[in-house]
Amino acid sequence: MNAASALAQDTAVGATPYCGDLKRVASLASARDRFASIAGKPRAGNFSDTVLPLTGWTDCSLYGSGMYTCDSQPLRSKDEAERAQVKTTARFCPAFAGSWLEIKDRSSPGYVVLHPARGSASITLSIDENDNKEFVVRMTLFVRG
Repeated sequence: MNAASALAQDTAVGATPYCGDLKRVASLASARDRFASIAGKPRAGNFSDTVLPLTGWTDCSLYGSGMYTCDSQPLRSKDEAERAQVKTTARFCPAFAGSWLEIKDRSSPGYVVLHPARGSASITLSIDENDNKEFVVRMTLFVRG
């Protein structure tokens, strides 16, 4: 079974297969060297691959020392991406329930902002286009301040 099939199957039953990965990435955001332990091969600019991609997501990378980003599987239309964003937000890592909250006054259609109850990280879930002009939900975890 490929990652897309696994994600679809797990999502169908309400699970979030990337939750453990995301919890680890979120905990690294408050570590002294942040994401250095999961940095991989350098990319153009200040980007690098990561050795800890989220299960079922694509093109996971790091930007500098304070940002981790991944794209959902490609989607056929903006409408499909909007529905995927709503589902992702609603099912966002059950283990974060109560400790990460959507900041409604900073969110808008196509852009969701989540902050933890404690800590200086933020997560955004935005609708974007990848390099192949396919729609994706882009998850970005970054350290504020």
